[in-house]
Amino acid sequence: MPKWLENSVFYEIYPQSFNDTNGDGIGDINGITEKLDYIKDLGCNAIWVNPCFDSPFMDAGYDVRDYKKVAPRYGTNEDLVRCFSEAHKRDMHILLDLVPGHTSDTHPWFLESKKACKNEFTNRFIWTDSAWNRSVGFSSISGMSERNGCYILNFFASQPALNYGFNTITESWQLPYTHPDCIATRNAMKDVMRFWLALGCDGFRVDMARSLVKNDAQYQATCEVWRDILDDVRKDYPQMAAISEWSDPPLALDEAGFDMDFYLNQEGNGYHALFRKTDESFFSKEGKGDAMPFVEEYLGWYEKSKDHGYISLLTCNHDTPRLTKAYDSTELKLAYAFVFTMPGIPFLYYGDEIGMQYVNLVSVEGGYERTGTRTPMQWNSGKPNQGFSEAPASALYLPVDQRKNAPTVENQELDKTSLLHFVREIISIRRANPDLGSTANLEFLYAKSHEYPLVYRRGNFVICLNPGKKDVTIALSVEGRPLYSLGRSVLQNGHLFMGGQSFVIFDTQKD
Repeated sequence: MPKWLENSVFYEIYPQSFNDTNGDGIGDINGITEKLDYIKDLGCNAIWVNPCFDSPFMDAGYDVRDYKKVAPRYGTNEDLVRCFSEAHKRDMHILLDLVPGHTSDTHPWFLESKKACKNEFTNRFIWTDSAWNRSVGFSSISGMSERNGCYILNFFASQPALNYGFNTITESWQLPYTHPDCIATRNAMKDVMRFWLALGCDGFRVDMARSLVKNDAQYQATCEVWRDILDDVRKDYPQMAAISEWSDPPLALDEAGFDMDFYLNQEGNGYHALFRKTDESFFSKEGKGDAMPFVEEYLGWYEKSKDHGYISLLTCNHDTPRLTKAYDSTELKLAYAFVFTMPGIPFLYYGDEIGMQYVNLVSVEGGYERTGTRTPMQWNSGKPNQGFSEAPASALYLPVDQRKNAPTVENQELDKTSLLHFVREIISIRRANPDLGSTANLEFLYAKSHEYPLVYRRGNFVICLNPGKKDVTIALSVEGRPLYSLGRSVLQNGHLFMGGQSFVIFDTQKD
């Protein structure tokens, strides 16, 4: 694993909505470069940039038309190289979003693959053997090319699946994942990765990482393919970092070879129980939640994968409604306190540090219900479009939240009790104390079904969280002094008292 990951805190940027420097209503690469000092001041020393490659933008850039070209609306390759360079001057690192499972249906590879005559790219995508053979178990499209076949989709209708082969063969047109044409697909992705790494990129977040090999129920072949890709590229770029959109750390880290894996929000999983189960989430002030689905699931993953990589908790991402849809500022602080004091590599989504609101909007570029989480960053209350862009409001990629209570960086800078100041403080504490960082050291001291608080140890520190409104008292045989606290907590005589909606870090190291 790259050494630089050990003390990393990531900031996720949706480029079209972050900062517009040329006044066209769309954020750009130079806008990211302009805000590097702001990001570093938050305490974030690494950045994940959502797709910025050339695209027709049917899915916000997750439909790539040219893997080696920055989308003109964001700038140029030279702009991105400059952003890498400026980040490195600040001891920061940048990951790009890699989409290996599919391309746009306008990608030159696919245009060649559609042709009736056989060529280098005939098997770069997955095709059935007849326009009438619509494969069972896969979404597919037919009647759109001169080639006699249906092509398999990986997600939206504009995203044909790249061909990494099949693990279990059930049809004559399916190639084994060891077929030379399938190996050519993975080699093409290695070439893309090397191209950007040579220009200064520090690694990749990998979209839909488990989607490569088809008919691969246990993901054995997909893990084998990823191990080949990552190990081969690391020979030339040993400090490359790779994080998977997988949400199965034992597979993604142990078997596939990724450095990090996201713990994603999925209905019924532990992350959902903590943050997303409306007023029954653990971090809701209603106090009706249960942390145990998370604790049990997390510990199972943690014990299997802690020596192989990092589990990444996130405040939100571009695919998930912002927590402000259900949480107030205090609830957010407590939720973030947990994210930034757990092991692994944490990710902060742009705007979450000021509590940007989820906004109900009509879908733009395939966003659908995700669109409301992708609105422009709110920088300055006194400037047009909250400081995001000087373009007319009608020209913006998405409308800016103009409500009177809409938070901005400017107004939260002036309030020492703001969410922005809290985020800076908790990240600063994390980075100043290695025991609270990414290293694998975790023991839950108090975690019971449908009970509060949640208490866990990280090295010399004991972290206690009571998100509910009610005061609680538990027996806790720990001695220590408060390092940081929110709300009221008292630890004495073998008991811990916590007021409603409180958080405390105790330093148990004796003077």
